[in-house]
Amino acid sequence: MQSMIAPAKVNLALHVTGRRADGYHLLDSLVTFSRHGDLLEVEGGAEDDFFVSGHFAAHVPIGETNLVTRARDLLRETFGERAGAPVHLHLEKNLPVASGIGGGSADAAAALRLLVRHWQIDVDEVALAELGLRLGADVPMCLSSKPLLARGIGEALEELPHFPALPLVLVNPNIPLSTPDVFSGLERRDNAPLPALDTFPDAASAAKWLEAARNDLEEPACRLVPQIRDVLGALGEAGALAARMSGSGATCFGVFGSPHKARQAASILEARHPDWFVLATQTTAPEHGQTEHSQIEHDHAHYARA
Repeated sequence: MQSMIAPAKVNLALHVTGRRADGYHLLDSLVTFSRHGDLLEVEGGAEDDFFVSGHFAAHVPIGETNLVTRARDLLRETFGERAGAPVHLHLEKNLPVASGIGGGSADAAAALRLLVRHWQIDVDEVALAELGLRLGADVPMCLSSKPLLARGIGEALEELPHFPALPLVLVNPNIPLSTPDVFSGLERRDNAPLPALDTFPDAASAAKWLEAARNDLEEPACRLVPQIRDVLGALGEAGALAARMSGSGATCFGVFGSPHKARQAASILEARHPDWFVLATQTTAPEHGQTEHSQIEHDHAHYARA
């Protein structure tokens, strides 16, 4: 059996800069990935099957809309007999669904990489990213799983080789949020792009830069889920150097000065808000991409009681 972590994708900043004629929004985003996420496993079987476990398993769609099985089927469609052997796929769903941290896209990226390895398919990174884009705009960046700038609809990627690893606390009020609903609430779609990037030696300097950046989806998301403001306030009270919503929400993140301070803050938030999802984590360094995520220790978050 082979396995891989599908890490949480964190939009540290997300500026909406336009909209294409086909309806896709143009973005300018600073993206990084956590050391924790869902876990995907693959092994040969007598027939294809797909099993989901984990705290958020009940919220995962099974069938044609699931991105893991769509990734499997796309590889079969593309590579024919080389991807023909039946596989047993098991997804341990540790991240909230519809939460702005790229869970489904990360799962799809992990499925592509694991199945390419399992079936021993010879495919280069460019071709794999093109396949990923057919599954969703976020899948190519999740295939990289490195700090990067994402532009266009998310397909124009620039890796950031010197971006620091950041101690984070991820918090979700356990309320799913529809991405289309959030985008439809935007009051303008022609916002300014990200400010120029500096060289960040540490988390404090990165948090300082974030003061001049934004998440343009935060305001419309807060109108739909006002509890997001509570989460951001709680992260600030727990000592975050910067706090912001990730992606289309409702997950928020706080940047902390050290992993120890992040763990302390997570403990405080867990005690004060037992109904929230809380995860102390750290983002991966630029030299680690998804090909290395299978080696990262698999820990568990605090999961709110049902």
